[in-house]
Order: sequence, then C-alpha cells, then structure tokens
Amino acid sequence: MSARVLEVLAAFLRLGCTSFGGPVAHLGYFRAEFVARRKWLDDAAYGDLVALAQFLPGPASSQVGIALGLLRAGLPGALAAWLGFTLPSAAIMIAAGYGLQSLHLSAAAGWMHGLKLAAVAVVAQAIWGMWPRLCPDRPRAALAVGSALAVLACSGAAAQIAVLAAAGLIGWRWLPRGEASAPAGEAWRLPRVVSWLGAVLFFGLLAALPLAARAGASLALFDAFYRAGSLVFGGGHVVLPLLRAAVVPRWIGDDAFLAGYGIAQAVPGPLFTFAAYLGSIAGAGPGGWAGGLLALGAIFLPAFLLVFAALPHWSALRRLAPMRAALDGVNAAVVGILLAALYTPVFVTSVRGPADFGLALTAFGLLVLGRVAPLWAVLACALGGAALG
Repeated sequence: MSARVLEVLAAFLRLGCTSFGGPVAHLGYFRAEFVARRKWLDDAAYGDLVALAQFLPGPASSQVGIALGLLRAGLPGALAAWLGFTLPSAAIMIAAGYGLQSLHLSAAAGWMHGLKLAAVAVVAQAIWGMWPRLCPDRPRAALAVGSALAVLACSGAAAQIAVLAAAGLIGWRWLPRGEASAPAGEAWRLPRVVSWLGAVLFFGLLAALPLAARAGASLALFDAFYRAGSLVFGGGHVVLPLLRAAVVPRWIGDDAFLAGYGIAQAVPGPLFTFAAYLGSIAGAGPGGWAGGLLALGAIFLPAFLLVFAALPHWSALRRLAPMRAALDGVNAAVVGILLAALYTPVFVTSVRGPADFGLALTAFGLLVLGRVAPLWAVLACALGGAALG
C-alpha cells in the first residue's frame, strides 16, 4: 500500500471517528482538513466537488470524500477514504443491531421510544434547514408541497421515484434558469474506460438486480439497498422514506426501524451507515454482521459508480442551464418527500401524547435554537423516554 493511500486512510479514519453533525457539517470538516490544513486542493476545486455531490443521487459527504481520495491517490485512495470515513459508524450501528436482537432488547422500551422521538426532532430540523435553501421561492415551495401531498396520497418507493422524476421534468420546463457559471479548479482526469464502466455498471445493476432478487433473500436485500442508494437526492435524512418503503414491514418492524434511525443520529460519520443496522436485523439475507456489511456495501456502491462516471465530465455538465433547472426541481421534491416522512411514519408512530410531543419539541429546540450537537439531543430524548416509561 502506497504512502499516499495510507495518508488518505489515516486522515479519513480520524474524521470518521469525530465528524458529528450530518452532511453539511462533514463538508465543513473536509474543507478545514483538506483545503485549509493539508492543501490537497484549493477552494474553487473543492467547491466543484461539493457541487458534483449535490448533483448526483447518494450520500453527498461520502461522495465528496470518495472524490478527494480518488484525486489524491487514485482508485485505492477512493476506497481508503470511504473505509476510513464509514467503518467507525458502521461498526457502531451493527453493534446496535446485535444489541437489539442478540441481547433481546425491546424496541418498546422507554429509552428506545425516546430514540424514536429524537428522530422526530432530527427530521424536523433537516426540513427547517433545507427549506430556505432548496425552496427559496413560490414555484419551488409549491413543488415541495405538491410532492408531499402526492407521496402521502400514494405511498411506496415507486411513488417517490415517480415524484422525483416529475419534479425534474417540471424544473427543466418551468423553473427559472440562472446564468451558467464557469468551471473552477483543476481538470480532473480519470481513464475513460473507468468513467464509462462506472456508468454502465450503475445502470446495469439498477436494471438487473430486481430480476436477480427473485433468486434469493440476500440478492433481494442487496437490491433494496442498492436502489435506495441510487435514487436518493439530497443524501442524509432523505434516505429515510426510501429505506422505510423498502424494508418495512417486509423485513423490519417500524419500532425497530425508527429506534435505529434515532441511534444513527448519535454516531459520527455518514448517516447512510444506518443501512448496516438494518441489514444486521433484517429478516432476510445472512443477518448479523454479514447482513450489515451486505447492506452497507449495497447502499454505498452507487456512490462509487456515480463519482467515477461523472467526475471527468462534471465541468461541462454543470454549465448546462437546463440541467441545473431540473436539479432545482428534484431538490424541491426532496424537501416535500421528507416533509411527508415527518408526518408518516416518523410523527404518527412516535408521538403518542402531549408528553411525547413535548419531549420531541424540546429536542427540536435544542437542535435549532440551542445549536447543540445531535448527540446530546438524542441522549436527552433517550433519558426522557426512559423517565416517561
């Protein structure tokens, strides 16, 4: 293993153990570490990487990390960056799955119910922060509200995908198109064969896995998580509704799903490692640590393939006004889908009365007004849930 690959692994492993706060905070940590301190690239080039991650479906901060590792140490560097940033939180989430199953912890326990209330506060905070940025005008706000109503009326993963596709077409056709910006930063070079192979594999797996899923439970599990990782725009909390549609009640109950989502708020690293918890407790596939790793690999694989496919072409694509307008529409729909998820399943399955609502509202106030780290809000909810019984 080369010195550069080890350098990438060490840098991202430290960030994987200390980066709390979600994708936006992760991007701040990355800038401080790789632009300001290590000077691997300049602000303009880093801005282009962040823009690429916002354009692609999948986990934004992880995709930036993969791209940084790729630019620093090639394909082994991309893998090293992902491993370092992801494995600490994935190990914690798999351990949480074992705690729930092997130690026979009840998802109905008071502290577990508190974690579900923490999920109410965290998702509400995500919408609060995303709305001004992604729905800053009436057309996009209306698109978000319409998307929420459509998803509430027609639940399921297929409805969510249809809403995202329709929002992209609406954005392309009717949303305003700003002036194209010039590309910034260095020219990113990757062998053409790697770029095209990434695109072919991404779309090929997206088409073939549903057919292969009929062959066994493990392939069905892989397909569900690969599809979630392929179709989530906005990353982070937006994966919640797609994952729930894929695994609840087919393999996992709502209580265990939301409790795990609450635990995921208290760990560093990417929120997509929630998949490791789900794979470890799923009633399909190998289960345990093997199921956790299977789900983890499936949900992150699209991120690798899309970065490899898009990075060499991004400087040209980002200057196309229709592409940016379509993305504006998709981003507005993402907020709407998350708004629908806040109501069901998050609110309706978690808040059982005034005391629950008060605890969730307190956690929301801590996050938005007190600006505390999500870890402390989650711990407060767990303690509050235990006290309420």
